[in-house]
Amino acid sequence: MMISTKGRYALRIMLDLAEHDCEVYLPLREIAQRQNISEKYLEIIIKILVQARFVQGLRGKGGGYRLVRDPHTYTVGSILKLTEGSLAPVACLECSPNTCERSQLCKTLPMWQKLDQMIDEYFEGITLADLMNSSIDGNDYSI
Repeated sequence: MMISTKGRYALRIMLDLAEHDCEVYLPLREIAQRQNISEKYLEIIIKILVQARFVQGLRGKGGGYRLVRDPHTYTVGSILKLTEGSLAPVACLECSPNTCERSQLCKTLPMWQKLDQMIDEYFEGITLADLMNSSIDGNDYSI
């Protein structure tokens, strides 16, 4: 599993929105400048976030983007799964149920399943609010 720039940038965008007044729409240009992300690439990512109803957009003067929900309700896992599609460490775990013809004989499958579970539990256990408060001991997450 390798998290792409799309996944990492989606987290940065969501965190940027969370760190600002959730009632105010933030212009795309400002987010792009603060995060040092190409505005064109940010448009691609923000479209995914809007379609999933993670963020809300408003056109025109005073327009921009804002979170739909409280930062406590967004997990790193949900954002990464949205942008990456899968966080599975091996291809055979990307589909459920597992359709691999060797799954009944595979001695390594339980190990991969356990790793997949650990990855999921770890990322689902971290919220945007946790990342906002990363100065708390033990919450030294870096993206």
